[in-house]
Amino acid sequence: MPDPPGIPFRMSEATKVQNDYGAEQIQVLEGLEPVRKRPGMYIGSTGPRGLHHLVYEVVDNSVDEALAGHCDQILVVLHADGSCGVTDNGRGIPTDVHPRTGRSALETVLTVLHAGGKFGSGGYKVSGGLHGVGVSVVNALSEWVEVTVHRAGQEHRQRFERGAPIGSLRSSPAAEGEQEHTGTAVRFLPDTQIFSGGIEFDYATLASRLRELAYLNGGVRIVFRDERAAARNEAGEPHEETYFYEGGIREYVAYMNAEKDPLHRDIIYVNATKDGVQVEAALQWCVDAYSDSILGFANNIRTVDGGTHIEGLKTVLTRTLNAFAKKRGKRKEADSNLAGENIREGLTAVLSVKVPEPEFEGQTKTKLGNTEVRGIVDTLVGEALAEFLEFNPSVIDLILEKAIQAFNAAEAARRARELVRRKSVLESSTLPGKLADCSSRDPSESEIYIVEGDSAGGSAKQGRDRRFQAILPLRGKILNIEKTDDAKIYKNTEIQALITALGLGIKGEEFDEKNLRYHRIVIMTDADVDGAHIRTLILTFFFRYQKALVEGGYIYIACPPLYKVERGKNHTYCYNEGELKKTIESFGEKANYTIQRFKGLGEMMPQQLWETTMDPSTRTMKRVEIEDALEADRIFTILMGDKVAPRREFIETHSAELDLAQLDI
Repeated sequence: MPDPPGIPFRMSEATKVQNDYGAEQIQVLEGLEPVRKRPGMYIGSTGPRGLHHLVYEVVDNSVDEALAGHCDQILVVLHADGSCGVTDNGRGIPTDVHPRTGRSALETVLTVLHAGGKFGSGGYKVSGGLHGVGVSVVNALSEWVEVTVHRAGQEHRQRFERGAPIGSLRSSPAAEGEQEHTGTAVRFLPDTQIFSGGIEFDYATLASRLRELAYLNGGVRIVFRDERAAARNEAGEPHEETYFYEGGIREYVAYMNAEKDPLHRDIIYVNATKDGVQVEAALQWCVDAYSDSILGFANNIRTVDGGTHIEGLKTVLTRTLNAFAKKRGKRKEADSNLAGENIREGLTAVLSVKVPEPEFEGQTKTKLGNTEVRGIVDTLVGEALAEFLEFNPSVIDLILEKAIQAFNAAEAARRARELVRRKSVLESSTLPGKLADCSSRDPSESEIYIVEGDSAGGSAKQGRDRRFQAILPLRGKILNIEKTDDAKIYKNTEIQALITALGLGIKGEEFDEKNLRYHRIVIMTDADVDGAHIRTLILTFFFRYQKALVEGGYIYIACPPLYKVERGKNHTYCYNEGELKKTIESFGEKANYTIQRFKGLGEMMPQQLWETTMDPSTRTMKRVEIEDALEADRIFTILMGDKVAPRREFIETHSAELDLAQLDI
C-alpha cells in the first residue's frame, strides 16, 4: 500500500525496537491439533464473538508492528467471498529458515501454536493480542489462509488449508516499483466446520474495535473496506471508512464528550515512559455528568475489570486534587478529604498502558495484575497533572468546585443512604416491604424479576417458583439517574427499593459480587412503548449506578409473548409478528382460530406467565452485554441526558429503520 499523497505520517512518540527481527526471534512452543479440538479455549467461543476474534488476532499483529515503530498503515477488507484480508506496511513476517523447525519462519508462525516474536527474544518490546495465541490459531480455524509477504525486495506467498501448508513458500522478485515496499497481507476464510452458526462478519462490531485501535495508536491509519454485495452503493462501489487520529486518545475523549458540556476546553494529556512501561492518559471533566467514565486499556486490550493501572490513576487523582484543594484554600486543614468518587464525578478518562510482560487476571483475562504498574501510573500521571493544574489555575478551581458540590451532595445523601445500608446481606429489617423474596439463600441460583405495577406483580408472585424466584414490583416510571445527583437518587423510594433488594451497596464504591443477592436480575415489562421506556430507565440506572452489574452479565430482559393463538383445545404462544404469521399459515385456509393480543403482563394468568416467561425450561431471555463500552456510554448520554438537540438528531437519523406499522402507541 503506497502512502496517500500529501499526508504526513507520524507515529505518536512510538520508539522503534532496535533489535533485528528474523527467524531466530521466533520462539516455538507446541503444535496446532488442540486448537481445532477445543477452539473455545483459544478464542473464547465458536459463536460471533470468537469469529470476530480471528480478525482481531490478525489485526493485532499489524498493530504490534505499529507499536514497534515499523508500520503506520493497516488495511482491513471484507471480501465478497466471505473472507477477510488484513494488509500492513510493516517489516513483513520473516521468511528465512527457522533454526529449530527447519522450515521457513513464516510457516512456523502459521503452523505452530505460540510461535511468534512476542514470547521473548527481543522481536517486540510490547505486544497486544489477548492471549498472544497469534495468527496460528486463525490458520487452524480457517478453511484456507493465504499469506503474502514483501521483504528485502522479494515477494513471498504461501497457502494453508485448515492449518496445513499447501506446498512450500514461493518467492519471486517484487514487481517494478515495489522493491522498497515491505509488509504482510493475510487473507483467511473461517471454517464452517468450526463456526457452525455462520461465518458472516458484522461490520459494526469490527468497525468499533478498529476505531478503538486507531484511537489507542495515534498516527496509525486504519482503512476498513466492505466489498460484500450488500454493502456496495448504487454505483457498485464498496463501503469504506478510514480511522486516523493523530491526537490518539485525546480525540477518543473528545468523541466521548461530544454531546456533553466540558468543564474545561483543553483535554489533560499525559504520555510518558518509566521502567519500560508506557503510560498514556487523557482526562476531561464535564459539567452535566454525575458519574465517571474511565476506560482502561493494557496493550490495546480493554480491561473491563480494571486492574493496577486504574487503581494507580484513581489514587493519584484523589491525592493530587486534595493537595490542590488545601493549597488553594478551597478546603481548610481541619476539613475531611474529598472522596475519590467526589473528585471523579463528571470525569471522562482514557488510560492506555503498554506493559512489556502483562499479567492478566480473572476468568476473561480482562484485569491487569502487574503490581509495578500501579506506582508507575501514579508517578507519571501525578507529575503531568500537577504541572497542568499549576499552569491552569482556572481549570483546577472549576474541577474542585464540582468536586466540593459532589462532596456536599454526598453528605446530604449520607443520611438517606443509611436506609440503604443493610445489617447483613441476607437477613435485614430494611428489605422493601413489596419485595416477594425467594426462599433460597444462594445468590448463584436465585433470580429477581423487576416488574412494572402491582397487577403484573400479582400475576408474577402467584406464577413464580418461590424457591428461587423473587419479585419486586415498581410503581410507575423510576427516576432518570442520567440527569440526577446522588442526594435525589437515595431519596427516591423506587430506587431505594432496587438498591436494597439487590444488595447493590453505594454508588461509586467498588462493587462486591458477594453482596449481590441474586445473580440473575430480570427486567420484565409490558411489550408496549411505556414498557420500553421503563425498561430503558431501569437499564440507565444499572449502567450509571453500578456498571459492573451489566459488564458481569447479571442483567437480563424477559421476553413475554405478544399473542396467544387458540384453535380448538390447543393453544400456541407467539413472541413476535413472524411467529404469529407462521402459526396462522400452518392452520390452512379455512381454519377457525382466535388471537389474543397481550397488552400487558397483568392480563396474563399466573400459570400463563410461568409457562411463557418464567419457567427456565421454556422461557426466552436476553442477556444484556456491552461489546462496545464507549458507544454504550455515548448512547446513554444522547438518549437520557439533558440536551434535546442530539436526541432529536438521533431519532431523526434512525426513524427510517422503524417499521411504523409495528409501533405500539
